Amino acid sequence: MFQRLLIANRGEIACRVARTARRLGIRTIAVYSEADADALHVDLADEAWPIGLAPARDSYLSIDKLVEVARRSGAQAVHPGYGFLAENPEFAERCEQAGLIFVGPPSQAMRLMGSKAAAKALMERAGVPIVPGYHGDATDVAALTNAAERIGFPLLVKASAGGGGRGMRIVRAAADLVAAVAGAKREALASFGDESVLIEKYLTRHRHVEIQIFADAQGEVVSFYERDCSMQRYHQKILEETPAPGLSTRLRRAMSEAAIQAARAVGYVGVGTVEFLLRDEAFFFLEMNTRLQVEHPVTEMIAGQDLVEWQLRVACGEKLPLTQDELVMRGCAMEVRVCAENPARDFLPSVGEIRHLHAPRESPTVRVDTGVRRGDRIMQYYDSLIAKLVVWGADRAATLRTLQSALDEFELVGVATNLDMLRGLAKHSLFASGEYDTEFVERHADALTMLAAPAESDETVILAAGVAAWLAEVRQRERERARDSGDRWSPWGIADGWRANASFYHDICFEMDGRKLTARVYPLSDGAFRLETPSISVVITAKQAGDRLSLRIDGVKRELGVVSRADGLVVVLAGRNYFLKFVEGLTASSREVVRDRRLSAPLPAKVTRVLAGAGDRVRKGAPLVILEAMKMEITLTAPFDGVIESIRCAEGEMTAEGAELIALAEDKPT
Repeated sequence: MFQRLLIANRGEIACRVARTARRLGIRTIAVYSEADADALHVDLADEAWPIGLAPARDSYLSIDKLVEVARRSGAQAVHPGYGFLAENPEFAERCEQAGLIFVGPPSQAMRLMGSKAAAKALMERAGVPIVPGYHGDATDVAALTNAAERIGFPLLVKASAGGGGRGMRIVRAAADLVAAVAGAKREALASFGDESVLIEKYLTRHRHVEIQIFADAQGEVVSFYERDCSMQRYHQKILEETPAPGLSTRLRRAMSEAAIQAARAVGYVGVGTVEFLLRDEAFFFLEMNTRLQVEHPVTEMIAGQDLVEWQLRVACGEKLPLTQDELVMRGCAMEVRVCAENPARDFLPSVGEIRHLHAPRESPTVRVDTGVRRGDRIMQYYDSLIAKLVVWGADRAATLRTLQSALDEFELVGVATNLDMLRGLAKHSLFASGEYDTEFVERHADALTMLAAPAESDETVILAAGVAAWLAEVRQRERERARDSGDRWSPWGIADGWRANASFYHDICFEMDGRKLTARVYPLSDGAFRLETPSISVVITAKQAGDRLSLRIDGVKRELGVVSRADGLVVVLAGRNYFLKFVEGLTASSREVVRDRRLSAPLPAKVTRVLAGAGDRVRKGAPLVILEAMKMEITLTAPFDGVIESIRCAEGEMTAEGAELIALAEDKPT
């Protein structure tokens, strides 16, 4: 086994690889961009080397810089993680030429299977069923248009290199093809450094099922149970589970044999995943991912194996740790991806500082893989993944109960996340029944993103938490005032309930979700307080440690998170964030609603296309500006029918969050 490993990645997967390497006694070498100097993966490694500016193409996608750091640091092997250069055969070849062990498949196998187009052609020759499509060398618009007419709509344009849903567009009509191809190419180039695309028939109401395979240099290939990855948004997976619900033994065996056949056909070595589309009892080869998958932990949970350890051992020429007959799969596992995005705003990525992070307690049945901690910033340069929550149970029902409980423990404040949607998904009756496909999230988007008002009992807890946090600040200010007065023991500077000849109380008002919550608060001498509203009167004691708050409401204990903001408080109950805005007085002034005549950047991003000019008349919904952030394209559209007054951005420039990009005027009838 080698002794020094360079991890050519960042974030969660870099941390994941580092932990296994440390357990095996291997020293790890991290790399980091200018933006990642204080990142968790840098701290976990034994040493860390800078590789350039924040944009991935200047750092994590720079083969020259990575190979040079490997040489200078004395690394003997390179683990590429997933994403970035993990499926780039040129990177594998450069590592091999530099005398480094590349922890991945041979470059030739990667070249054949890492290209979706080449893989489809190979599988077609081998007799494995494939989705009808075009995967030829010519990818100009004319060639793709001709192929599209032959295949028929709807179809899918997708990046030939890489994965993770980047560089994919559904095209439902011929008029949309040119824009879809251009967008897919731009996103593929930004994510993988390769703009080549292919097209295939878009199958509706299908499932996305994949087989995890592992091969060694001695020619042995094993397969693990399949993973169902059908729960997706914008072709990016958000929940995976193994085994796939409702899959017959015959179908499992047939898909496993096809996956192993695919691996043998290219002389594969290492970990890989063969993906299939499944409809009824028919399956079609989709692609092969020549790397470790984001969702590999669910396979580890049911197999009781460390797939990164397998990778490292096989890369050194060792045989597979277990044969097919020795592999034992037990129970069921599920993984959800916690991402910095806003499902209610069409999954718009979110950036900012993580001000509060409380992950579920880890155990043999609950695992959290992450690359961030409280105080870290989610930036526009990289993927939106914050953490992966993985759970195990003896059967699917037990696993689902554990997932629901763990999601209720997961607290995060500072950026928008998909946590509320994941909770809704885990509690949806159709998901519980296993009856879902790749369009499930799209069909049920409204239900999954619509948040119910808290129950009356929970609202009391939220109000009590807000009052406790506010009262703690009042008491702290009173103590400071007493200290500054020179008489720290003055009874007039103590924020308790004692007042001469008076009953002392505060009237307090918060605004939450457009509603006002009012209460009368009586501080008590023991540090507790009585809370009265028109419907309740309760005595509350509170203990706060950092951003964790423990309440006893008439003796009943509740645990919450609480985070102060300049304009109010965020109370976290059962994982859900509730914003309480303090209202001075019991009434708030109304404001006139004015239509925003500006088109502003929703987050820091690069302007890649400007699709309109000054003086143009535009209809509501017309695309005006295309941004690139967090490895995604974001199209900004006209908010109403109007006329472009001015363009205040240029293609290629970086723009700050909130920056005005276009000024619009009402389109007055002539």
